Amino acid sequence: MSEKLVFTYNVNNAIREVLSELQYDKCFVLCDENSYVHAGPMLASLHDLLSDVIIIPPTDFHKNLDTLTAVWQRLICGGASRQSLLINVGGGVVTDLGGMAAATFKRGIRYINVPTTLLGIVDAAVGGKTGINFEGLKNEIGVFARPEAVLVTTEFMTTLPREELLSGYAEMIKHALIDGEEHYRDILGCDVINAWSTMLPIIRRSIAVKQRLVELDPREQSVRKMLNLGHTVGHAFESHALAQGTPIRHGYAVAWGLVCELLIAHRRLNFPSAIIYDLARYIERYYGAYVITCNDYNDLYSYLLHDKKNYSGRLNFTLLRNLGDCVVDCHVTQDEVEIALDFYRDLFHL
Repeated sequence: MSEKLVFTYNVNNAIREVLSELQYDKCFVLCDENSYVHAGPMLASLHDLLSDVIIIPPTDFHKNLDTLTAVWQRLICGGASRQSLLINVGGGVVTDLGGMAAATFKRGIRYINVPTTLLGIVDAAVGGKTGINFEGLKNEIGVFARPEAVLVTTEFMTTLPREELLSGYAEMIKHALIDGEEHYRDILGCDVINAWSTMLPIIRRSIAVKQRLVELDPREQSVRKMLNLGHTVGHAFESHALAQGTPIRHGYAVAWGLVCELLIAHRRLNFPSAIIYDLARYIERYYGAYVITCNDYNDLYSYLLHDKKNYSGRLNFTLLRNLGDCVVDCHVTQDEVEIALDFYRDLFHL
């Protein structure tokens, strides 16, 4: 069953409306320290509906078992039951970890996502993938559990720094690459930095790409794998950066991962090189580059070997033949990865 999507310019009223349609004994809210700063006034106005607000540390560094355990403990201390409800208010870290907490507490309680970042809106909050990082590996532990509802609003975008908007926009670029040429050209032509207040229609279009694939394949056995485009190398970049003590934003890693994986697709499936070049220039302009040398290749390959999508030790990628023409379950060799990394470094003048 798919989650209910609510597009709204007034998240307070939307939460009240959604809660009025549900039966529950207690309602808990999960935020991180950053989202609480901006969502605090809204939550205060909902105090009559809330049992407790649980605040966790921010950033992907804290999307781990210790934080998850702390959330479970707060739910227990607050008297949560299987009839309780959890509202996750925040970015991808909050919705990933909060969804995991809800899905596992007492074998599963219902939850609602209120994403406050563009990345959360178009990616993490929709589709029912939950999880935490473990042993330095991205989203290594998790479950599939769809939220009751996702409240989509641009209300919080005024508080987002440029880097957070761009991080979310990388996922929208991915959706457009999967969807086709018209969507892709529209995405690259949109002024994401200055046009946030008018972005609900384009956000809705981006979410529709993901939701369509999730409906066809909720547990990622076939076509939903298309959504992994850019994420195989992107997650390796994230794990590599985390190991260096210099974490990078997920969307930035996906942006750089998209370029690398399109380079693999060019050699394997003849994906047009002109599109790769244009996208690389766009990514360089807005995202810069993740700096690597050939000395990093072995470490990056070791992270790729831990990717959840692999089969029998073989790297498993989603690649494109052309815009809108996706191929899943492509087994890629170490040589192909390293050649792509060579070309990536050339494209970004590293």
